[in-house]
Formats: sequence, C-alpha cells, structure tokens
Amino acid sequence: MKRLIMTTALLSIVLTACSDKKEAETVSSVESNVMLEEPKPVDSAAVAAAANATPEDEGLKLIEGTDCLACHKIDEKLVGPSYQDVANKYTEADTDHLAQKIIEGGQGVWGEVPMTPHAGMSKENAKLMVKYILSLKKG
Repeated sequence: MKRLIMTTALLSIVLTACSDKKEAETVSSVESNVMLEEPKPVDSAAVAAAANATPEDEGLKLIEGTDCLACHKIDEKLVGPSYQDVANKYTEADTDHLAQKIIEGGQGVWGEVPMTPHAGMSKENAKLMVKYILSLKKG
C-alpha cells in the first residue's frame, strides 16, 4: 500500500512539474517577444530591381546558379563555345531548340565534347537562359 501511495505521489509531482502551465508561459513570452520586434525595413531598391528584371536578367541569374559557367564563358571558348559564339550562330527562332539542348544535352555541333544534360530544368527556365545568351549577339 505504501508503494502505491508513494508511486501516486511521485507521479503527481512529475505531472505537476511538466504541466501545460509552464509551456503556456513559455509560448506567451515568445509571442510577446515577437510582437515587440520592430518590423524590418523593406529594401525598395531591391524590390524595384526585381520588378524591373528583364527575361535576360533572369536568364543570367539562372546561368550563374547552375554549372554552366564551368564549361562556358561569355566571350571566349572554354570547354564549350562562348555564349557570344552561340548567339552569333543562332536566332530567336532557335529558342525552343536551344532550350531543349540545355535540358537534354548534346554533342557534335561544337566539337566532340558532349554538353551535360540538365534534365531537372524546366523548359521555361531554359528559354530564359537562351534569351540571355542570344542577347549577347554582336552587332
């Protein structure tokens, strides 16, 4: 009987110590801290720049975020052709074809080294990249 009473007493002490009251106080203090924080200022220049970004700007950002620059440079051949050479060879009519080449990869047009496929890329993003590349066409 003593064991039962001791176990019950111990259990009630543990339950009281771990009650929701303590959690409620913690949540309440966190909520009050959140409400006291000052709002962060909006960088209106960054918002305006993002709103005014051209498809070419978006294409450049996509290129910079991938592995493309490991094989291509803007104005000189690296492993693959320069973007200016590609721009001078193709026109906007080739956008779909070039976007598909980015996604599927390719070989033979610029030499024997194959271009790595980018199978996870959407066609829309590949087209934005092509728009940027074609914008580099010389005169």
